[in-house]
Amino acid sequence: MIQLAFYGFSALTLFGALAVLFTRNVLYAAFFLLLTLLGVAALFVLASADFLAIAQIMIYVGGVLVLVIFGVMLTHKTEPAASISSQTANRIPSLNRVGAGLAGLAVAGGLFVALYTLLARANFPLLNEPVGWQSTINTIGRQLMTDYVVPFEIAGVLLLAALVGATYLAARGQAANQ
Repeated sequence: MIQLAFYGFSALTLFGALAVLFTRNVLYAAFFLLLTLLGVAALFVLASADFLAIAQIMIYVGGVLVLVIFGVMLTHKTEPAASISSQTANRIPSLNRVGAGLAGLAVAGGLFVALYTLLARANFPLLNEPVGWQSTINTIGRQLMTDYVVPFEIAGVLLLAALVGATYLAARGQAANQ
């Protein structure tokens, strides 16, 4: 049953990613990206990484994707009947398009072969252990407050400094406009 769920969510994720790649409508691409990100979150749940699944949904689906959809909806302009892309596409010789497609295919194939060889030769010791269905939130919290407390605090101070700097720059820009 778990394998069936894994294959279903994998197919959902791949379908959404391919639909983002091949659709021409930007709004549809954003909705297919939503489908892809939800599929990835479900795969995180199946891998017992519940913290990553919740972070995936809250950060990417809840924040970034909503921002993209609002940006697309607020800036979407209707194109005239004769679009510029179709006019320029007629000027490009078909030989250049075929060459560009073959070059892209060669680069993608080379990357696939390199990554496949890397993964085939790698030794993953965690793959030999059984999958535990326990929560990872306690482990992450314990490690953040013991082993990684200094990098965690440095990241917090850097984010605070960036926030204070952005507020200062925004206030200075508003004062100059008035």
